[in-house]
Amino acid sequence: MSKRDYYDVLGVSKSATEKELKSAFRKLAMEHHPDRNPGDEVAEKTFKEVNEAYDALKDPQKRAAYDQYGHAAFEQGGGGNPFGGGAGAAGFDGFGDIFEEMFGSAFGGRRGGGGRSQPGRGSDLQYNMSISLDEAFEGKTTQIKVPSAESCSTCSGSGAKPGTSPTTCGTCGGRGRVRTQNGIFAMERACPTCSGQGQVISDPCRPCGGAGKVAKDKQLSVNIPAGVEDGTRIRLSGEGELGQRGGPSGDLYIFLTIKDHDLFEREAQHLFISMPIAVTTAALGGEIEVPSIDGARVRVKIPAGAQSGQQLRLRGKGMSIYRRQERGDLYVRVDVETPTNLSKRQRELLEEFEKEGNAHSPLAAKFLNKVKGFFSAE
Repeated sequence: MSKRDYYDVLGVSKSATEKELKSAFRKLAMEHHPDRNPGDEVAEKTFKEVNEAYDALKDPQKRAAYDQYGHAAFEQGGGGNPFGGGAGAAGFDGFGDIFEEMFGSAFGGRRGGGGRSQPGRGSDLQYNMSISLDEAFEGKTTQIKVPSAESCSTCSGSGAKPGTSPTTCGTCGGRGRVRTQNGIFAMERACPTCSGQGQVISDPCRPCGGAGKVAKDKQLSVNIPAGVEDGTRIRLSGEGELGQRGGPSGDLYIFLTIKDHDLFEREAQHLFISMPIAVTTAALGGEIEVPSIDGARVRVKIPAGAQSGQQLRLRGKGMSIYRRQERGDLYVRVDVETPTNLSKRQRELLEEFEKEGNAHSPLAAKFLNKVKGFFSAE
């Protein structure tokens, strides 16, 4: 059965930019990843196909070769993923490959140079955590439960059935890589037989299926420092996916999302709160009591003639500042409330007040003068 055109696999045109290729790959890889489609052979096949297509097209030189010669540029010396890229016997490496594409080197770094591949490092994993603004202010230590794996006790992580051991791969002679040549093109890729390990397991361990590890959830303690911001990333070294056949574990990254607060809005280390005040307080001045993020009550002096939108600054009453023994400021936004449900006497007093003229409303008077000037100019 002939292979599908790589551009068709990714759903892009032959003139697609590097950015368009990467975007198409991310979407399809996440959609068809076997971890999201357990037992779905069609999804696994599509995932392999997407990885193969992107590996061939993301490199300008390889893409140029494919555009000129098609699949023939890569087919001599065996099929499979034409340029390696760390795919295992099942055709994928876990979410680590996709993280590397989406987040850069922080989620990769497993690719080695020439020669036999080292024991595979486990993928870096991501855990999304949502915390409240109060928790971001105070900091906290919390426990999380994450799906993980541990070294198989039956085979001690080798992947081979007890009493047996891995043997040298006959395809690559233990190098873990094979070299193919097509005319002027010479390419080296991970051995398709041993997936770059240099060894094969002819009699795999039954409990772990040859992977050398078995699934097991683990509980971790996460320390969230005071003052963290939305999007902060916390790294737990060595708490990611267990490495293949004795390889080192990856890292676990905690990505923090801070929920909206009922009272406060945050901008970096500063907090903002809107406080409605009576029109009489705004006109005559006075004091109001406002809450602070630390649970205290703070008295704020309102100057006479305060206007809606005016901000009053309270130094040192804002958010904790990350890794510093300081706090930002709290800004109180004044929101002057127009009185409603007036009694007859209150209405009479306001009418008397209005008859005194508009000298008490300089902003309104200034605006009306501008309006008069606008119409008189017509």
